[in-house]
Amino acid sequence: MDVSQFDFNLPEELIAQTPLKDRSSSRLMVLNPNKETIEHRTFTDLLDYLNPGDCLVLNDTRVLPARLFGVKEDTDAHVEVLLLKQIEGDDWECLTKPAKRIKEGTVVSFGGGKLKAECVALLDEGRRRFRFSYDGIFQERLEELGTMPLPPYIREQLSDQNRYQTVYAKNNGSAAAPTAGLHFTEELLEAIRQKGVHIAFITLHVGLGTFRPVKVDSIEEHHMHAEFYQMTQETADVLNQTREKGNRIVAVGTTVIRTLETLAQKRDGYFQEDSGWTDIFIFPGYTFKGVDAFITNFHLPKSTLIMLVSAFTGRDFILHAYETAVQERYRFFSFGDAMLVTERKE
Repeated sequence: MDVSQFDFNLPEELIAQTPLKDRSSSRLMVLNPNKETIEHRTFTDLLDYLNPGDCLVLNDTRVLPARLFGVKEDTDAHVEVLLLKQIEGDDWECLTKPAKRIKEGTVVSFGGGKLKAECVALLDEGRRRFRFSYDGIFQERLEELGTMPLPPYIREQLSDQNRYQTVYAKNNGSAAAPTAGLHFTEELLEAIRQKGVHIAFITLHVGLGTFRPVKVDSIEEHHMHAEFYQMTQETADVLNQTREKGNRIVAVGTTVIRTLETLAQKRDGYFQEDSGWTDIFIFPGYTFKGVDAFITNFHLPKSTLIMLVSAFTGRDFILHAYETAVQERYRFFSFGDAMLVTERKE
């Protein structure tokens, strides 16, 4: 299947540069793939589409201030380092800019030497393996010296760093936010609970696999980088009970979809406590076993994320929905508006 089949025209001015003052005031496009209907609502109207007994699944990963600006110790040349994932101990897989300046043995200093990183291995696609050294606690040094790793299409500075975190962020480890969750407030989550909807959490630390562009013509040739996930038995029990009672599992974001599908494929739709690495790539032709409905933002043309959504809704219908979103001036990407898909295409 050719990547060009997932392209669409997106005016640059529709790329949201800043978050709305009120998280839950975003617009919500509601899609029913089987009836091929499109509704235009606001995000708080999500309550109207969730039923008692449904289970809303959230990704509780917390974004690290993973972008560091430092200098090479030998030349004082400026270097940008983006932490992608912890490999082991103080070793991290990172992206660097400019990558060509970083050779094996290169030492980069941050904050006048409060934090240092030595390149111990060259990886593909401009990635490097760095070994960090520091005084005290690594997370504290990162909080002191790092900044939020906003995507490159966001050019505005973020005045409040917490707006790139969900209100339920808990487990440190992501290089990017699970952005569908940015729309939720504590008040909305409580209203959802009061309606009788279960809320469960998984963890997937967002890394290169989620936002790496597709550079091949045929999507079957694209390889996803692995990302770490974790599910507790408590969450697994809630999901299994939801299914047994005939209610829906509603995923918040593509990171949750990928985690639930990774786990559901292992046991034919049954969930069990588990952790590990997933490089699952979902595109049209995929058979879903773990998710019945989902919430997501509007994604980049020709991205793995729009391919995933297409697998759930049908390609023609989702491209029509995106065309409608452009016509209706929806806001796109991380700080943009949201979409609810109420059921799988039969």
